[in-house]
Amino acid sequence: MSSSDSYSRLSGQFTKVSSPSPHVALVQLARNPVNAFHEPFWTELGNVFDAISNEPSIRAVVLASALPKLFCAGIDLAALKFTEEVDAARKALELQKTITSFQHSISALERCRYPVIVATHGVAYGLSIDIIAACDVRYTASNAIFSIKEVDVGLAADIGTLARTPKITGNQSLVSELAFTGRNFSAAEAEKMGLVSRVVEGGRDEVVAAALETAKLIAEKSPIAVLGTKHLLQHARDHSVQENLQYTVVWNSAMLQTQDMAETMQAMQRKTKPKFANLGPKL
Repeated sequence: MSSSDSYSRLSGQFTKVSSPSPHVALVQLARNPVNAFHEPFWTELGNVFDAISNEPSIRAVVLASALPKLFCAGIDLAALKFTEEVDAARKALELQKTITSFQHSISALERCRYPVIVATHGVAYGLSIDIIAACDVRYTASNAIFSIKEVDVGLAADIGTLARTPKITGNQSLVSELAFTGRNFSAAEAEKMGLVSRVVEGGRDEVVAAALETAKLIAEKSPIAVLGTKHLLQHARDHSVQENLQYTVVWNSAMLQTQDMAETMQAMQRKTKPKFANLGPKL
């Protein structure tokens, strides 16, 4: 698969990167036994996605678990250790630094230049929701069980769930209920509320296959068009309609000059699939 064969070099100790098809990266969470996150894990995940953003041949990413029975059990509570400090103010500063770094790592999925499709299965608790909410497209296996679990361990979710999920689902009442109670909810309820867009019957293999098919389709499109679409969708989420329209004028006044448009027209005349150049040198 040419240059995409080298995506494995982006792997880390807890994250495995491969390329199942041209221009598609598959990132798998792989920390036994339950993909519980500690600081080295979340730091590595952020670094992997920042590195993926710098790969000009990638056009779509699938995030999944390498573990057959579950996606992620959440935070590794045993690893949450802070220095003993009598001064509460200094301890607060330490916590602020840790939380900010944690948020930055998980937000790497959102700031990735390429669409990120997450494929969940089995248990998807706590931090799983933070991760899912930072992705662009969300699929789940029918056997998945979700929970905004943080309230059960004495804290408010602070890595993105409460910031992103209300905007994703458009159901403030249900998000509040789930965050206040920490109760489990099924794949069917996740789809109904809009947290996921597709429920795939089965488990890990089936949902990952579905996500990879979508990624493969995206990878056939103009990388300039897809990159711009993700960028403008994120801008629209956080700005008014008029602000987004004005911003789109500025963005597309540059991006419409791409050779990809000419290639698309020529391919239509040839009745063949267009062939797009990669995004060029490392970004």
